[in-house]
Amino acid sequence: MNVNGKAYRTIWLAEDGWSVEIIDQTRLPHALTIASLRTVEDAARAISTMQVRGAPLIGATAAYGICLALRVDASEEALDRAATLLAAQRPTAVNLRWAIEEMRTAIRTAAHSSRLAAAYARAAEICEDDVKINRCIGEHGLQAILVANERKAATDPVNILTHCNAGWLACVDRGTALAPIYEAHDRGVPVHVWVDETRPRNQGAALTAFELGAHGVPHTIIVDNSGGHLMQQGLVDLVLVGADRVTANGDAANKIGTYLKALAAKDTGVPFYVALPHSTIDWRLDSGSDIPIETRGADEILVVRGRTTDGDVVAVEIAAPGSPARNDAFDVTPARLITGLITERGIAVASRHGLLTLYPERAAGPRPAPYPPPSS
Repeated sequence: MNVNGKAYRTIWLAEDGWSVEIIDQTRLPHALTIASLRTVEDAARAISTMQVRGAPLIGATAAYGICLALRVDASEEALDRAATLLAAQRPTAVNLRWAIEEMRTAIRTAAHSSRLAAAYARAAEICEDDVKINRCIGEHGLQAILVANERKAATDPVNILTHCNAGWLACVDRGTALAPIYEAHDRGVPVHVWVDETRPRNQGAALTAFELGAHGVPHTIIVDNSGGHLMQQGLVDLVLVGADRVTANGDAANKIGTYLKALAAKDTGVPFYVALPHSTIDWRLDSGSDIPIETRGADEILVVRGRTTDGDVVAVEIAAPGSPARNDAFDVTPARLITGLITERGIAVASRHGLLTLYPERAAGPRPAPYPPPSS
Protein backbone atom coordinates (compact mmCIF):
# COMPACT_ATOMS: atom_id res chain seq x y z
CA MET A 1 0.00 0.00 0.00
CA ASN A 2 1.24 3.46 -0.83
CA VAL A 3 1.61 6.08 1.91
CA ASN A 4 2.90 9.45 0.78
CA GLY A 5 4.21 7.87 -2.39
CA LYS A 6 6.11 5.05 -0.63
CA ALA A 7 5.06 1.40 -0.76
CA TYR A 8 4.71 -0.34 2.59
CA ARG A 9 3.76 -3.71 3.91
CA THR A 10 2.73 -4.12 7.52
CA ILE A 11 5.54 -6.55 8.45
CA TRP A 12 8.95 -7.29 6.94
CA LEU A 13 12.47 -8.43 7.80
CA ALA A 14 14.88 -5.67 8.81
CA GLU A 15 18.14 -5.00 6.99
CA ASP A 16 19.99 -7.27 9.43
CA GLY A 17 18.11 -10.19 7.86
CA TRP A 18 16.71 -11.62 11.11
CA SER A 19 14.84 -9.04 13.22
CA VAL A 20 11.32 -8.02 12.21
CA GLU A 21 9.87 -4.59 11.62
CA ILE A 22 6.20 -3.64 11.84
CA ILE A 23 4.03 -0.58 11.51
CA ASP A 24 2.98 0.26 15.07
CA GLN A 25 -0.78 0.57 14.62
CA THR A 26 -1.30 1.98 18.11
CA ARG A 27 0.34 5.19 16.84
CA LEU A 28 -1.92 5.59 13.80
CA PRO A 29 -3.41 7.76 12.40
CA HIS A 30 -1.35 10.48 14.05
CA ALA A 31 2.10 9.04 13.33
CA LEU A 32 3.51 6.39 11.01
CA THR A 33 5.97 4.68 13.35
CA ILE A 34 8.10 1.59 12.67
CA ALA A 35 8.70 -0.77 15.60
CA SER A 36 11.32 -3.51 15.80
CA LEU A 37 10.68 -7.04 17.09
CA ARG A 38 13.83 -8.81 18.24
CA THR A 39 12.50 -11.53 20.58
CA VAL A 40 9.50 -13.83 20.76
CA GLU A 41 8.35 -11.76 23.73
CA ASP A 42 8.37 -8.67 21.50
CA ALA A 43 6.17 -10.49 18.99
CA ALA A 44 3.77 -11.67 21.69
CA ARG A 45 3.52 -8.17 23.13
CA ALA A 46 2.89 -6.67 19.69
CA ILE A 47 -0.03 -9.06 19.20
CA SER A 48 -1.45 -8.56 22.69
CA THR A 49 -1.24 -4.75 22.71
CA MET A 50 -2.51 -4.55 19.12
CA GLN A 51 0.57 -2.97 17.63
CA VAL A 52 -0.42 -5.53 15.00
CA ARG A 53 -4.02 -6.64 14.60
CA GLY A 54 -6.25 -8.26 12.05
CA ALA A 55 -6.37 -12.05 11.78
CA PRO A 56 -3.95 -12.54 8.85
CA LEU A 57 -1.35 -10.12 10.23
CA ILE A 58 -1.54 -11.71 13.69
CA GLY A 59 -0.72 -15.03 12.05
CA ALA A 60 2.22 -13.58 10.11
CA THR A 61 3.59 -11.94 13.27
CA ALA A 62 3.32 -15.20 15.20
CA ALA A 63 5.20 -16.98 12.41
CA TYR A 64 8.10 -14.57 12.71
CA GLY A 65 7.83 -14.77 16.51
CA ILE A 66 8.62 -18.47 16.23
CA CYS A 67 11.69 -17.59 14.15
CA LEU A 68 12.89 -15.13 16.78
CA ALA A 69 12.50 -17.78 19.48
CA LEU A 70 14.52 -20.33 17.52
CA ARG A 71 17.38 -17.88 17.10
CA VAL A 72 17.97 -18.19 20.82
CA ASP A 73 17.16 -21.87 21.25
CA ALA A 74 16.33 -24.30 18.43
CA SER A 75 15.23 -27.12 20.72
CA GLU A 76 11.80 -28.75 20.67
CA GLU A 77 11.14 -27.39 24.15
CA ALA A 78 11.83 -23.84 23.01
CA LEU A 79 9.50 -24.30 20.06
CA ASP A 80 6.74 -25.49 22.38
CA ARG A 81 7.26 -22.58 24.77
CA ALA A 82 7.15 -20.05 21.95
CA ALA A 83 4.03 -21.61 20.44
CA THR A 84 2.25 -21.59 23.81
CA LEU A 85 3.19 -17.98 24.51
CA LEU A 86 2.08 -16.70 21.12
CA ALA A 87 -1.16 -18.71 20.99
CA ALA A 88 -2.28 -17.29 24.34
CA GLN A 89 -2.29 -13.65 23.18
CA ARG A 90 -5.54 -13.50 21.14
CA PRO A 91 -8.03 -16.37 21.52
CA THR A 92 -10.61 -15.50 18.84
CA ALA A 93 -8.59 -15.14 15.61
CA VAL A 94 -7.94 -18.66 14.32
CA ASN A 95 -5.17 -17.50 11.95
CA LEU A 96 -2.87 -17.21 14.96
CA ARG A 97 -3.03 -20.92 15.74
CA TRP A 98 -3.10 -21.84 12.06
CA ALA A 99 0.19 -20.02 11.48
CA ILE A 100 1.78 -21.60 14.56
CA GLU A 101 0.83 -25.08 13.33
CA GLU A 102 2.20 -24.28 9.88
CA MET A 103 5.49 -23.25 11.48
CA ARG A 104 5.60 -26.37 13.65
CA THR A 105 5.18 -28.58 10.59
CA ALA A 106 7.87 -26.80 8.60
CA ILE A 107 10.35 -26.88 11.47
CA ARG A 108 9.78 -30.48 12.52
CA THR A 109 10.25 -31.79 8.99
CA ALA A 110 13.60 -30.00 8.64
CA ALA A 111 16.97 -31.29 9.77
CA HIS A 112 17.97 -29.91 13.17
CA SER A 113 20.83 -27.91 11.67
CA SER A 114 18.47 -26.18 9.23
CA ARG A 115 15.50 -25.58 11.54
CA LEU A 116 16.05 -21.84 11.76
CA ALA A 117 16.38 -21.44 8.00
CA ALA A 118 13.24 -23.53 7.50
CA ALA A 119 11.37 -21.34 9.97
CA TYR A 120 12.31 -18.08 8.27
CA ALA A 121 11.48 -19.57 4.86
CA ARG A 122 8.00 -20.69 5.99
CA ALA A 123 7.28 -17.34 7.66
CA ALA A 124 8.21 -15.56 4.44
CA GLU A 125 5.95 -17.92 2.47
CA ILE A 126 3.03 -17.18 4.82
CA CYS A 127 3.50 -13.47 4.15
CA GLU A 128 3.81 -13.84 0.38
CA ASP A 129 0.82 -16.18 0.24
CA ASP A 130 -1.23 -13.64 2.18
CA VAL A 131 -0.60 -10.99 -0.46
CA LYS A 132 -1.49 -13.36 -3.33
CA ILE A 133 -4.62 -14.59 -1.54
CA ASN A 134 -5.80 -11.06 -0.83
CA ARG A 135 -5.47 -10.09 -4.47
CA CYS A 136 -7.65 -13.08 -5.38
CA ILE A 137 -10.18 -12.04 -2.73
CA GLY A 138 -10.19 -8.59 -4.28
CA GLU A 139 -10.87 -9.95 -7.75
CA HIS A 140 -13.72 -12.20 -6.59
CA GLY A 141 -15.24 -9.55 -4.35
CA LEU A 142 -15.10 -7.06 -7.20
CA GLN A 143 -17.93 -9.02 -8.81
CA ALA A 144 -20.28 -8.08 -5.97
CA ILE A 145 -19.39 -4.42 -6.42
CA LEU A 146 -19.91 -4.63 -10.19
CA VAL A 147 -23.39 -6.11 -9.65
CA ALA A 148 -24.23 -3.15 -7.42
CA ASN A 149 -22.70 -0.77 -9.94
CA GLU A 150 -24.99 -2.05 -12.69
CA ARG A 151 -27.97 -0.79 -10.70
CA LYS A 152 -26.54 2.72 -10.34
CA ALA A 153 -26.44 5.70 -12.66
CA ALA A 154 -23.14 5.90 -14.53
CA THR A 155 -21.73 8.65 -12.33
CA ASP A 156 -23.12 7.47 -8.98
CA PRO A 157 -20.67 5.64 -6.72
CA VAL A 158 -21.36 2.27 -5.16
CA ASN A 159 -21.81 2.97 -1.46
CA ILE A 160 -20.15 0.31 0.66
CA LEU A 161 -20.35 0.12 4.44
CA THR A 162 -17.52 -1.55 6.35
CA HIS A 163 -16.89 -2.21 10.03
CA CYS A 164 -13.56 -2.24 11.87
CA ASN A 165 -10.46 -2.56 9.67
CA ALA A 166 -10.02 -5.45 7.25
CA GLY A 167 -7.66 -3.76 4.85
CA TRP A 168 -3.93 -3.50 4.26
CA LEU A 169 -3.32 -2.85 7.95
CA ALA A 170 -5.08 -6.08 8.99
CA CYS A 171 -2.99 -8.20 6.62
CA VAL A 172 0.48 -8.16 5.11
CA ASP A 173 -0.86 -6.13 2.19
CA ARG A 174 -4.06 -5.28 0.29
CA GLY A 175 -6.52 -6.64 2.86
CA THR A 176 -9.60 -8.83 2.82
CA ALA A 177 -12.80 -6.78 2.99
CA LEU A 178 -11.07 -3.71 1.53
CA ALA A 179 -9.35 -5.65 -1.25
CA PRO A 180 -12.46 -5.61 -3.51
CA ILE A 181 -12.81 -1.89 -2.85
CA TYR A 182 -9.21 -1.21 -3.87
CA GLU A 183 -9.69 -3.42 -6.92
CA ALA A 184 -12.78 -1.47 -7.96
CA HIS A 185 -11.17 1.91 -7.33
CA ASP A 186 -8.02 0.98 -9.25
CA ARG A 187 -10.14 -0.13 -12.22
CA GLY A 188 -12.08 3.12 -12.31
CA VAL A 189 -15.33 1.85 -10.77
CA PRO A 190 -16.74 4.72 -8.68
CA VAL A 191 -16.97 3.70 -5.02
CA HIS A 192 -17.59 5.45 -1.73
CA VAL A 193 -17.04 3.83 1.66
CA TRP A 194 -19.04 4.46 4.81
CA VAL A 195 -16.44 3.86 7.54
CA ASP A 196 -17.82 2.79 10.91
CA GLU A 197 -15.73 4.43 13.63
CA THR A 198 -15.71 1.02 15.39
CA ARG A 199 -15.64 1.70 19.08
CA PRO A 200 -14.01 1.09 21.45
CA ARG A 201 -10.60 1.19 19.71
CA ASN A 202 -11.81 3.18 16.69
CA GLN A 203 -10.09 0.96 14.12
CA GLY A 204 -12.42 2.31 11.46
CA ALA A 205 -11.83 6.00 12.13
CA ALA A 206 -8.12 5.57 12.87
CA LEU A 207 -7.05 2.79 10.49
CA THR A 208 -9.57 2.21 7.69
CA ALA A 209 -9.95 5.93 7.05
CA PHE A 210 -6.16 6.33 7.14
CA GLU A 211 -5.48 3.72 4.49
CA LEU A 212 -8.45 4.62 2.27
CA GLY A 213 -7.27 8.22 2.32
CA ALA A 214 -3.70 7.21 1.54
CA HIS A 215 -4.94 5.24 -1.47
CA GLY A 216 -7.31 7.99 -2.63
CA VAL A 217 -10.59 6.13 -2.07
CA PRO A 218 -13.57 8.42 -1.27
CA HIS A 219 -14.91 7.70 2.22
CA THR A 220 -16.89 9.15 5.10
CA ILE A 221 -16.53 8.25 8.79
CA ILE A 222 -19.82 7.52 10.59
CA VAL A 223 -20.74 6.65 14.14
CA ASP A 224 -21.30 2.94 14.66
CA ASN A 225 -25.02 3.28 15.33
CA SER A 226 -25.86 5.09 12.08
CA GLY A 227 -25.39 2.14 9.73
CA GLY A 228 -28.98 0.90 9.99
CA HIS A 229 -30.31 4.41 9.41
CA LEU A 230 -28.22 4.81 6.26
CA MET A 231 -29.50 1.47 4.99
CA GLN A 232 -33.09 2.56 5.58
CA GLN A 233 -32.39 5.71 3.56
CA GLY A 234 -31.11 3.68 0.61
CA LEU A 235 -27.59 5.03 1.05
CA VAL A 236 -25.84 1.65 1.37
CA ASP A 237 -25.53 -0.70 -1.62
CA LEU A 238 -23.66 -3.48 0.15
CA VAL A 239 -21.81 -4.26 3.37
CA LEU A 240 -18.28 -5.70 3.27
CA VAL A 241 -16.60 -6.91 6.47
CA GLY A 242 -13.74 -9.20 7.38
CA ALA A 243 -13.64 -12.04 9.90
CA ASP A 244 -11.42 -13.37 12.65
CA ARG A 245 -12.89 -16.85 12.48
CA VAL A 246 -15.50 -18.58 10.30
CA THR A 247 -16.81 -21.94 11.46
CA ALA A 248 -17.57 -24.93 9.25
CA ASN A 249 -21.25 -23.98 8.98
CA GLY A 250 -20.53 -20.42 7.77
CA ASP A 251 -20.98 -18.44 11.00
CA ALA A 252 -18.51 -15.55 11.22
CA ALA A 253 -16.86 -13.88 14.20
CA ASN A 254 -15.76 -10.30 13.63
CA LYS A 255 -15.30 -7.09 15.58
CA ILE A 256 -18.08 -6.36 18.06
CA GLY A 257 -20.96 -4.59 16.33
CA THR A 258 -20.80 -6.59 13.11
CA TYR A 259 -23.85 -8.66 14.07
CA LEU A 260 -25.96 -5.51 14.37
CA LYS A 261 -24.94 -4.42 10.87
CA ALA A 262 -25.92 -7.84 9.53
CA LEU A 263 -29.34 -7.61 11.19
CA ALA A 264 -29.95 -4.17 9.69
CA ALA A 265 -28.78 -5.34 6.27
CA LYS A 266 -31.13 -8.33 6.39
CA ASP A 267 -34.07 -6.14 7.35
CA THR A 268 -33.40 -3.62 4.57
CA GLY A 269 -32.40 -6.06 1.83
CA VAL A 270 -28.79 -4.88 1.62
CA PRO A 271 -26.29 -7.62 0.60
CA PHE A 272 -23.93 -8.50 3.46
CA TYR A 273 -20.59 -10.10 2.52
CA VAL A 274 -17.75 -11.45 4.66
CA ALA A 275 -14.27 -11.58 3.10
CA LEU A 276 -11.70 -14.05 4.40
CA PRO A 277 -8.74 -16.27 3.43
CA HIS A 278 -8.82 -20.05 3.86
CA SER A 279 -6.72 -19.74 7.04
CA THR A 280 -9.64 -18.01 8.79
CA ILE A 281 -11.95 -21.02 8.33
CA ASP A 282 -11.99 -23.20 11.44
CA TRP A 283 -13.10 -26.61 10.22
CA ARG A 284 -12.80 -27.91 13.78
CA LEU A 285 -15.84 -25.96 15.00
CA ASP A 286 -19.42 -26.72 13.97
CA SER A 287 -20.97 -23.33 14.75
CA GLY A 288 -20.25 -19.82 15.89
CA SER A 289 -21.48 -20.59 19.39
CA ASP A 290 -18.27 -22.61 19.85
CA ILE A 291 -15.96 -19.65 19.14
CA PRO A 292 -14.14 -18.27 22.19
CA ILE A 293 -14.82 -14.55 22.47
CA GLU A 294 -11.96 -12.41 23.72
CA THR A 295 -12.69 -9.92 26.49
CA ARG A 296 -10.34 -6.98 26.84
CA GLY A 297 -9.63 -4.35 29.47
CA ALA A 298 -12.23 -1.82 30.55
CA ASP A 299 -9.88 1.09 29.82
CA GLU A 300 -10.47 0.65 26.09
CA ILE A 301 -14.07 1.75 26.73
CA LEU A 302 -13.49 4.26 29.52
CA VAL A 303 -10.48 6.06 28.01
CA VAL A 304 -10.01 7.51 24.52
CA ARG A 305 -6.77 8.64 22.91
CA GLY A 306 -6.71 11.52 20.49
CA ARG A 307 -4.75 14.51 19.23
CA THR A 308 -5.39 17.94 20.65
CA THR A 309 -5.41 21.16 18.63
CA ASP A 310 -1.86 21.70 19.93
CA GLY A 311 -0.76 18.49 18.27
CA ASP A 312 -0.30 16.47 21.46
CA VAL A 313 -1.64 12.91 21.56
CA VAL A 314 -3.32 12.39 24.93
CA ALA A 315 -5.61 9.95 26.72
CA VAL A 316 -8.82 11.28 28.27
CA GLU A 317 -11.44 9.66 30.49
CA ILE A 318 -14.96 9.79 29.02
CA ALA A 319 -17.10 7.93 31.57
CA ALA A 320 -18.56 8.67 34.96
CA PRO A 321 -15.90 8.02 37.62
CA GLY A 322 -16.18 4.59 39.17
CA SER A 323 -18.43 3.14 36.47
CA PRO A 324 -17.50 -0.41 35.39
CA ALA A 325 -17.33 -1.45 31.76
CA ARG A 326 -17.57 -4.73 29.89
CA ASN A 327 -15.44 -5.08 26.76
CA ASP A 328 -16.29 -8.08 24.55
CA ALA A 329 -14.05 -7.69 21.50
CA PHE A 330 -16.04 -9.77 18.99
CA ASP A 331 -19.53 -11.00 18.14
CA VAL A 332 -20.76 -13.75 15.86
CA THR A 333 -22.91 -13.22 12.76
CA PRO A 334 -25.00 -16.31 11.96
CA ALA A 335 -24.65 -17.74 8.47
CA ARG A 336 -28.34 -17.05 7.74
CA LEU A 337 -27.57 -13.31 7.73
CA ILE A 338 -24.60 -13.55 5.34
CA THR A 339 -25.15 -13.14 1.60
CA GLY A 340 -21.83 -14.71 0.71
CA LEU A 341 -18.34 -15.57 1.93
CA ILE A 342 -15.70 -14.04 -0.34
CA THR A 343 -12.57 -16.20 -0.41
CA GLU A 344 -9.51 -16.58 -2.61
CA ARG A 345 -11.34 -19.37 -4.47
CA GLY A 346 -14.57 -17.50 -5.11
CA ILE A 347 -17.79 -16.50 -3.34
CA ALA A 348 -19.46 -19.25 -1.33
CA VAL A 349 -22.89 -19.56 0.18
CA ALA A 350 -22.46 -19.23 3.94
CA SER A 351 -23.02 -22.87 4.82
CA ARG A 352 -21.06 -26.09 5.21
CA HIS A 353 -22.09 -27.14 1.69
CA GLY A 354 -21.12 -23.75 0.30
CA LEU A 355 -17.67 -23.86 1.87
CA LEU A 356 -17.09 -27.46 0.80
CA THR A 357 -17.98 -26.46 -2.77
CA LEU A 358 -14.88 -24.24 -2.74
CA TYR A 359 -12.78 -26.49 -0.49
CA PRO A 360 -13.80 -30.04 -1.48
CA GLU A 361 -10.61 -31.48 -0.02
CA ARG A 362 -12.04 -30.73 3.43
CA ALA A 363 -14.85 -33.23 2.87
CA ALA A 364 -12.48 -36.22 2.89
CA GLY A 365 -11.10 -37.91 5.97
CA PRO A 366 -11.78 -37.40 9.67
CA ARG A 367 -12.24 -33.92 11.05
CA PRO A 368 -9.19 -32.57 12.88
CA ALA A 369 -9.36 -32.50 16.66
CA PRO A 370 -10.38 -29.15 18.22
CA TYR A 371 -7.60 -26.77 19.18
CA PRO A 372 -6.72 -27.00 22.87
CA PRO A 373 -7.56 -23.89 24.89
CA PRO A 374 -4.67 -21.42 25.17
CA SER A 375 -2.58 -21.64 28.32
CA SER A 376 -3.12 -18.82 30.78
